[in-house]
Amino acid sequence: MADTPKQDFRQQQYAFAAHLRNPDKHPAPSDIEARRMKVYSDLFFNSIASLLSGTYPVLSELLGEDRWRVLVRQFFEHHQSHSPLFLEVPQEFLAFLQEEFENDGSWPGFMLELAHYEWVELALSIAPDEAMENVDPDGNMLEGVPVLSSVAWPLAYEWPVHRLSPSFQPETPEDQPTFVVVYRKPDDTVGFTVLNGLTARLLEVIGENTNDDKEMNGADILRQVAGEIGHPDPEAVVKAGEKMLDDLRSEHVLLGTRKQVGKLS
Repeated sequence: MADTPKQDFRQQQYAFAAHLRNPDKHPAPSDIEARRMKVYSDLFFNSIASLLSGTYPVLSELLGEDRWRVLVRQFFEHHQSHSPLFLEVPQEFLAFLQEEFENDGSWPGFMLELAHYEWVELALSIAPDEAMENVDPDGNMLEGVPVLSSVAWPLAYEWPVHRLSPSFQPETPEDQPTFVVVYRKPDDTVGFTVLNGLTARLLEVIGENTNDDKEMNGADILRQVAGEIGHPDPEAVVKAGEKMLDDLRSEHVLLGTRKQVGKLS
């Protein structure tokens, strides 16, 4: 039975898309001029490659142009995106690295973590703000309940992602994890701060401290962290921790303290 015009058109679309994804593997539809087809192919691929290079500048630089284009081509050819939004293409690329890409040992071991670290900057730049109605920006950080900003993300990596460069590309992770907090400032720029293990744990506890009936104030959170590390003088940790909490607030990692229900502002 001969193909209907609808079937012919569908087959042509599949052939067109397959050729765009990888011109070296899939021939172009026979009824499209080769010169025009190359224009389409280059336009689609270069648009995606340019967008991803802008989101992942360090990764693309460390891989080099040839290897970077090989990686982008694999993504372009094999990944089935779940979002049509152009700004979400970098997230689709990260999903490809996390779920589909197989490192055969010839690619840097830090590649996935570096990609995640670079993607976070874009993700935070477009993330929605948290409402401030229930936050006192000037609250006492020891007596009140510290509030972590929704656009401040504490992160932990096996690799020193913030130090990777053409002159520093380790082959193995460091002995200790790298802790950072990436955050968006009121002027919409994104900053990051490297944390020690104590501060990283402090932010983790603050982020988990959301039970309205049992919320701990800043002093109790510091005492808990002091107990976890076996510090011999928890009150010394509380005293030193007050400045730490205030510094995190000044950097907009912490918003302030939770307003008490029924309390007049």
